[in-house]
Amino acid sequence: MITVEQIATIQKSNLDTLTGLAGKAFEGAEKLIGLNISAIKTAMTEAEQTTQAALSVKDGQELIALQQSVLQPVGAKIAAYSRSVYEIAAATGAEVTRVAEAQSADAQAKFLAVVDTAVKNAPAGTENAVALVKSAVAAANNAIETVQKASKQAAEVADANFQAMSSTAVRATKSKKA
Repeated sequence: MITVEQIATIQKSNLDTLTGLAGKAFEGAEKLIGLNISAIKTAMTEAEQTTQAALSVKDGQELIALQQSVLQPVGAKIAAYSRSVYEIAAATGAEVTRVAEAQSADAQAKFLAVVDTAVKNAPAGTENAVALVKSAVAAANNAIETVQKASKQAAEVADANFQAMSSTAVRATKSKKA
């Protein structure tokens, strides 16, 4: 039987986990805000420099050259910004996943302890029911592990695709310069 102290301990553990997850989410948000502030500052500085340069243009050729020099690095800048956003999101997601997996493992261990206690105290003649419960628990654990592995593989594929797409965008931008 679960005691009041056990329930209180479980609730405290859940609260600690929730607080930790909220902290990680805020850390990720702070990083994104910092990235955006940096991007805005850079954009403002570049806009000022470009405006000053445009005001000093003497003829159409200089204006075209200025326009090309301003537009060429845009693709690389966008790719770098996107990569930074992705890295922040991936790191935050990885931390949340790590905590969730730890909680899941802890919950599974506690549930298995309850099942083992119930099995040990099962009355004689319930061996078939006990075997059925153990089989169901094992199948559920296998299903959870399979889902976790599939999720990790999907995240790895998404990461590889994002990295390839970013590299292609940067290469395409560089090849247009040539």
